[in-house]
Amino acid sequence: MQWFELPEIRVMNTLGRRIEKFEPFKPGLVRMYVCGPTVYDYTHLGHARTYVAFDAIKRYLALRGYNVIHVQNITDIDDKIINRAREEGVDWREIVERYTRDYMEMLEALKIRVDLHPRVTHHIRDIIEFIQALIEKGHAYVAPSGSVYFDVTTYPDYGELSGVKNPEAWRQEEDVLHEKRHPFDFALWKACKPGEPCWDSPWGRGRPGWHIECSVMSSKYLGDQFEIHGGGQDLIFPHHENERAQSEARFGKKPWVKYWLHTGYLTVRGEKMSKSLGNIVPFREAVKRWKPEVIRLWLLSAHYRTPLDFNEEALDQAAARLSRIRSTIELARRLLRETEPSYSLDERGSKLVEMVVDAWRDFHSAMSNDFNTAEALSAIERLASIVNRELQEKPNYTALVLALRAFQDFNAVFAVADDILFGSGGEVEGLIDKLVDLIVDVRRRLRERRDYELADWIRAELAKLGIVLMDQGLKTVWRRVR
Repeated sequence: MQWFELPEIRVMNTLGRRIEKFEPFKPGLVRMYVCGPTVYDYTHLGHARTYVAFDAIKRYLALRGYNVIHVQNITDIDDKIINRAREEGVDWREIVERYTRDYMEMLEALKIRVDLHPRVTHHIRDIIEFIQALIEKGHAYVAPSGSVYFDVTTYPDYGELSGVKNPEAWRQEEDVLHEKRHPFDFALWKACKPGEPCWDSPWGRGRPGWHIECSVMSSKYLGDQFEIHGGGQDLIFPHHENERAQSEARFGKKPWVKYWLHTGYLTVRGEKMSKSLGNIVPFREAVKRWKPEVIRLWLLSAHYRTPLDFNEEALDQAAARLSRIRSTIELARRLLRETEPSYSLDERGSKLVEMVVDAWRDFHSAMSNDFNTAEALSAIERLASIVNRELQEKPNYTALVLALRAFQDFNAVFAVADDILFGSGGEVEGLIDKLVDLIVDVRRRLRERRDYELADWIRAELAKLGIVLMDQGLKTVWRRVR
């Protein structure tokens, strides 16, 4: 039974800076490419912010019935990797493997699902073929050094994505200027320098430029047009601007990407978190203090496009919010087990169902409105208040069923209560619940015999284990507090 009509999904497209109805090229299929890490250092909370945001977007689209293919690259050859290897006096591949392992461990801890992780060095032949096609179409040229550049003047829509329309602001600083036709042309292939890893190509030994890799790997696995391209807003120019230019020039199709989505900065005291500023918080350090689920909830407590400022108090508050939500889900599950099934609603029951459905609907309305996880979380916290305030004292079977369905939708996106809702180790969880029920029943019998001292001792000992008892006359309800 459908209790309310799901709203259409609308997204803020960076291309055009406008809200648009979400309509994939092919019904039911969403192809999403997210720019992954350059693996030369440990992943930090700024990276986690982007990866969690797009994981939540993917999860919500899947909840709405879409088949989502999520590709997220690993840049495993770059100036930064080469420089780090030189600093440490090790092979560049050792740097790559060390920090790729750290990145993958972060994804696992945060329950981020990526379908495919292509690496640049595994796609050198594809990159060479892509560049050759651009040369043949007149969009790229070979410099005397053997480097290959994209001629920006051959792509008239350059600057549309970023809104940077002044050619004076297009200057690409990555390469020497003297061999370029224009200062804003960018490198597709970099001629080999002494001591650098290089590959053979028709233009001499060299390695790929940064921008070309994403165009090649996204189109290889998602096709020459796809629905979503994502990343942090710092990638809009020049990285994504250059990707769009070379890809639409190569394929002759517009749009190459239908929806460009970008996450806001993670800041520390108002400044962007970045390695260059030295204010990063490595994920491996943060997770020593806060559980991954807490970090995930905190990252999703703000809309993905807005800035999010790191401070310890905010994460401690997220821990408390998560504890309340998880405790409420456990309470709802237990109340449902204890409540006699009923399929008729009196006036109070109808009102409770309406309140639950309103919160559930608001969750979907928020997620459908450009994946607004902040408002979606507020709707779920309102639902938790209904369970604690209205349903705990006098449970209603239908309202509890609907509340748990809403919590399941919430968790399908936020992924912070899998163990409670679906029971990693469900049989053990069920046995614990039964044991607590048994202890509560023993305590009830002690109270009936007026043995209040022993009854109070049981209550105090259970509280030490995070199990709170609430007496309602001779009836006692319990809940976990984490």
